[in-house]
Amino acid sequence: MPVPQSGARGEPLAGLTGDPVRGRAIVASRQAGLCLLCHRGPFPEERFQGTIGPDLNGIGARLSEGQIRMRIVDPGRFNAATVMPAYFRTEGLTRVAPSFKDKPILSAQQIEDVVSFLATLK
Repeated sequence: MPVPQSGARGEPLAGLTGDPVRGRAIVASRQAGLCLLCHRGPFPEERFQGTIGPDLNGIGARLSEGQIRMRIVDPGRFNAATVMPAYFRTEGLTRVAPSFKDKPILSAQQIEDVVSFLATLK
């Protein structure tokens, strides 16, 4: 997947439209996205939010939807030493659980839902 110079993937995956309500549920989920293991954000109902990754508060003001998407799809393009998994990329990965081999962690629709939600965090 080619990456534009801005570090963004401008077009939604598979031409899908995201739903911010579903995206919030994925980000807050301790079973699906697992985002809160490393990130913190506007989830007062969730205890034990992470501090390893950037705070999600205000991410929609700091990054475009395309930049958010690319960081979810393949964060290693921005930091080769990142511990954040590539949620959609499947090729060229070296530390993959057998159950996820050749499968994305999140579907294209789930990625777009998460992008749609995070973009609202101004």
